[in-house]
Order: sequence, then C-alpha cells, then structure tokens
Amino acid sequence: MTPVSKRFTITVPDSVYEDLEHWSDQQGRPAANLAAFLVEVGILAAKERGEIQPKKPDSKGK
Repeated sequence: MTPVSKRFTITVPDSVYEDLEHWSDQQGRPAANLAAFLVEVGILAAKERGEIQPKKPDSKGK
C-alpha cells in the first residue's frame, strides 16, 4: 500500500505566519509546503537528538 500524506491544522502567531509567508514567497513555493518541510526537518532533528523515542512495532508489524 502506498503511503499517503496526512493533513492537520496548526495555529501560529501572526508574526510567525507573516515570516513563513515571506520566506515561502522568496522560495517560490506555498507556505503550507514550507511549513510541512520545516516540521519534517524538526522531527528528524529531534530523533537525532534522542528527544523522540523509536516507535514500538504494533501487532500488524508497522
């Protein structure tokens, strides 16, 4: 089965939103795309620092 991207909603302060929009405009991409990238980078960094424990496999082998 092909993995499907998940969606969720976050709320950020106006200043963060404005900075995100400005940054994404500079890169020529949507703010949501940049936000998704930044979340992914943050998760990977947290895993490398050991802040996120590895997942335990469930009974389905995920």
